[in-house]
Amino acid sequence: MKRNPRRKLKKEALMLLPLYVFTLVFIVGPLVYMVILSFLQRAETWGVTNQFTLDNYRNILEPVYLQTFVESFKLAIISTVLIILIGYPFGYFMAKLTAKWKKRTMMLLMIPFWTSSLIRLYGWIIIFRANGVFDKLLMGLGITDEPMRLLYTYPAVVVGMIYALLPFMIFAVYSSAEKLDWSLIEAARDLGASRIRAFFTVTLKLTLPGLLSGVILTFIPSMGLFFIADILGGNKVVLVGSLIQDQLMKAHNWPFAAALAVILTILTSVMIALYRKISGVKDLEGLV
Repeated sequence: MKRNPRRKLKKEALMLLPLYVFTLVFIVGPLVYMVILSFLQRAETWGVTNQFTLDNYRNILEPVYLQTFVESFKLAIISTVLIILIGYPFGYFMAKLTAKWKKRTMMLLMIPFWTSSLIRLYGWIIIFRANGVFDKLLMGLGITDEPMRLLYTYPAVVVGMIYALLPFMIFAVYSSAEKLDWSLIEAARDLGASRIRAFFTVTLKLTLPGLLSGVILTFIPSMGLFFIADILGGNKVVLVGSLIQDQLMKAHNWPFAAALAVILTILTSVMIALYRKISGVKDLEGLV
């Protein structure tokens, strides 16, 4: 008995319908609304008016807001570089472990996600505060003679960013390194290449998709994770995410907040497009 192709297509379409509805309602819809909102004007008291304007995007170029983008970029670059230096070796050597230890290591990396990130960040306050765990450790080792003021400083925010985003880099690199053909590295070594040269000519090139994926998964969020800057920086470090929150909750300037969000969305799209062009991979490593 032959199956009707049309009936099969209808059945497949019905199965995919919930996915399409979800995508339109919860992804495409909010994005379109955000873009439209970014071209409207703020009302005098509350809400917006239906008057088209480009002022929201022009205001981003004002020194005070442009400086926020510069500081966010600076923090994102510093955090991402440090995350690469820690996460890439971790993910690479994790891929070389036995299956038993791979599972154990992956479990240790996943356990922190079982607790709210806010609670985990407040734990860093206990560590960084004056006469806290870190201060007592340094004084006990004789490195310092008096408590250091680490809490509510720029380094504290950087540490918070690294702590929150490091697992994404590790999983991205691990996902790429696990697919690595180790015989190619052995072949390079047999042909006379040193370990360093074999790493840069073979290992790094083959794990580049994972590295670039980890950069995307850490660079963009580090510009918007305002709660880390608020908790560990004491509002001394203002990120683009903090600016968006202030415009929404305090200034009630929804169009300007939408314009800032659109710029971040465009930046994310550009980085993903560059990732696909450089790596030749469509999906981000570590997510699939």
